[in-house]
Amino acid sequence: MSEAMPSQPASRPGLDPTEAARRLAEHGPNLLPGSTPKGLLAIVGGVLTEPMFLMLLVAGGLYLALGDRAEAAFLLSFVFVVIGITLAQERKTQRALESLRELSAPRALVIRGGEEIRIPGREVVVGDLLVLHEGDRIAADAVLLDGHLDVNESLLTGEAVPVTKLPGEDAGQLFASTVATKGVGVAEVRAIAGATAVGRIGQALSATVEPVSGLQQASRRLIRNLTVGGLLLATAYALLGWLWDGHGLLQSVLAGIALTMAILPEEIPVILTVFLALGAWRISKHKVLTRRVPAVEALGAISVLAVDKTGTLTQNRMQVAELRLVDGSSHNRDAAELPEPFHALVEFAMLATPADPFDPMEKAIQQFGLRWLTDTEHVHAEWAPEFEYALSPEILAMTHVFRGDARDAHLLATKGAPEAVIDLCHLDADAADAILRQVESMAERGLRVLGVARGEWQGEAWPRSQHDFDFRFLGLLGFVDPPRPEVPAAIAECRSAGIRIIMMTGDHPATARAIAREVGLSERAEVITGAEMAALDDAALRERLRHVDLCARLKPEQKLRLVQLLREDGEVVAMTGDGVNDAPALKAADVGVAMGERGTDVAREAAALVLLDDSFASIVSAIRQGRRIYDNITKATRFVFAVHMPIIALALVPTLLHWPVLLMPVHIVLLELLIDPACSVVFEAEPASDDIMQRPPRAPSDSPFAAANLRYAVIQGLGFAGILLLGYGLLPGQRLDAAQSRSAVFIALVLGLFLLTLANRDPSRPALACATRANPWLGRMFVGVALMLAAVLGVPFLREVMGLGIPHLIAIPGTLGMLVVTVAWLEILRRTRHAGTRHPATH
Repeated sequence: MSEAMPSQPASRPGLDPTEAARRLAEHGPNLLPGSTPKGLLAIVGGVLTEPMFLMLLVAGGLYLALGDRAEAAFLLSFVFVVIGITLAQERKTQRALESLRELSAPRALVIRGGEEIRIPGREVVVGDLLVLHEGDRIAADAVLLDGHLDVNESLLTGEAVPVTKLPGEDAGQLFASTVATKGVGVAEVRAIAGATAVGRIGQALSATVEPVSGLQQASRRLIRNLTVGGLLLATAYALLGWLWDGHGLLQSVLAGIALTMAILPEEIPVILTVFLALGAWRISKHKVLTRRVPAVEALGAISVLAVDKTGTLTQNRMQVAELRLVDGSSHNRDAAELPEPFHALVEFAMLATPADPFDPMEKAIQQFGLRWLTDTEHVHAEWAPEFEYALSPEILAMTHVFRGDARDAHLLATKGAPEAVIDLCHLDADAADAILRQVESMAERGLRVLGVARGEWQGEAWPRSQHDFDFRFLGLLGFVDPPRPEVPAAIAECRSAGIRIIMMTGDHPATARAIAREVGLSERAEVITGAEMAALDDAALRERLRHVDLCARLKPEQKLRLVQLLREDGEVVAMTGDGVNDAPALKAADVGVAMGERGTDVAREAAALVLLDDSFASIVSAIRQGRRIYDNITKATRFVFAVHMPIIALALVPTLLHWPVLLMPVHIVLLELLIDPACSVVFEAEPASDDIMQRPPRAPSDSPFAAANLRYAVIQGLGFAGILLLGYGLLPGQRLDAAQSRSAVFIALVLGLFLLTLANRDPSRPALACATRANPWLGRMFVGVALMLAAVLGVPFLREVMGLGIPHLIAIPGTLGMLVVTVAWLEILRRTRHAGTRHPATH
């Protein structure tokens, strides 16, 4: 079977860039019909079905029934305020997610104006020439013009067996969203967007629904339980007020609604949605694209990072560094010329390599050969293989078969893993051992080594296996791929963070060991190979993996087994990959990380994260950001539960003690729908703690809603509530009326929320000391809250609606006293907790 390689760009100039731009403007982007952002009516409907807003509407209706139109108007106006805030938040979140999806959309390599350029798949137009390689997702319906491809069309047909495509209208039909699994080709685009086959049958790639994260599921359960509990408690409270205290039915129902509003932590869904979406956007600034938002929360729990060596730890800039012949003579890349005895070795390495290679090692072979052998009889650019034997799990070598000069005569060129090529040459034990010693010597210096052989064959029918040929071993090629300069520091940071790094590579064990030693990956020199893994059952391999950090000579399917066993052993696994065969392992990992530069579209779509620069340091930055985001969600959750304690207490206790009402629904709505969410979102911009990468990974079972976190928050809030209630009880004795007393306590409550914000930023430091830590939103939030407080107290209409009075001079010391005692309470609690953390045995 003959394989014609793609024409060079110069022979097929493709569309002129100006014409391509005109067609894009005329026909629109290459996007399939998909979901549209939520409309205004959908957002309004979502707001109105939230429990908090249903109660808001009921409370407004009750105030109307009681004849208090001002309070009713104020409450009902909050529905529109919240709808406006929700619209703004929805638009911001939508823009963040759309920009991420835009980045993660399949890319296309096209020829325009005689040059190959990579563009987003959405910019492909009819008439574009697509350059396709193994692993590419085809961007549009097209016809193959040059080359040979095997394509997985299971998306359309359900049949997983790849279909062979050859140039021509019938044999070369390519369809959008299918995957090239093998070969190289150039194709002309015939249809885009909804006009493609996949568009006609209604496949909408952009309609993917974002999965709900574990934190979001946990928060929904918590809110559902609190809603049920709050409704039961509020119902009992309303009945008690009506039947026991003799309050009117409407007044009692209103008091019950106020209590329910106070109990519901409506801020939690806002926190999770905003923190995770903005977290994904922040991570993208570190060259890491988040394709699935729930992966953001998993980043902080990663305990094992399984990384590919080539391109992640190294620069993926392969160069032929050394040639070695069977007799032991060698050639270094720095030499001034290539001696004649080495010409055949380089010639057959080139013949065993595609003319337009995708693999970095194959590119290095072609570049080296063209540098030294151009204008000699050893370069055969016009030759095309008549048949080829691909690399397979059974034989880690590939053979190209070329027709010779005589009838039925064929020339064979083979390259591959030295062990496999030695086996194909049927060498005796002594000769094989001598070559393997050379391989070991080269690998120990960090070189990646390939063996090369040549052969001749007479016949028409191709043998089933490369083993049926007779080969002559020509020599070894050693490649150098230097480590990325930032890798050693990033690995050291991982180790200090308690994250274990496992190298997965197809290279020789000695090469893996040399690179690991150079970057400081592991102090353990032991290596396990793919062959050794295959000989072990799952239990034995799981035990072995606990003591080995280097895995060499791996096959892609063994990466999947490795990931599965590590996860079964209780590890939270992140794994990097770039090829079609890596996709199952990327999907099986807790956090799959695909390469953005050299990775295939299939790998990118299987992964949760995509490295835009393929750098290991970017993964470590993403882990640091993931830990920061989780920390900040924990802080914000603690703040929200601390804040709800005084609100609940101030709504409930005065009525039970027959004091004047302290918190009415208007106060609770103002606090819970404006002030609390504003304070909560401040935590999203919190900088990472200094020790964030010196801690071990958090357990997967940990949660911001864990009892210990919420218990500390509840104690914080109850202490603050007690201080406010004590102050409210003492103020009437200072010749203050109910409105003035309420004003003094309300001011203390609002300013106390700012103190709770500071206290929960860093529980290891005093609350006031945390005011100096950098956070761009902290000052803005304080100014905003102060202006709101000034408006509520200074505007007569708002003051009357809120049932407040102009603060009396006598009340100011009382307010300040409550705040001073609150600062002291938070400091006592902080020190007690800190002592308990240092001396857990005493608690």
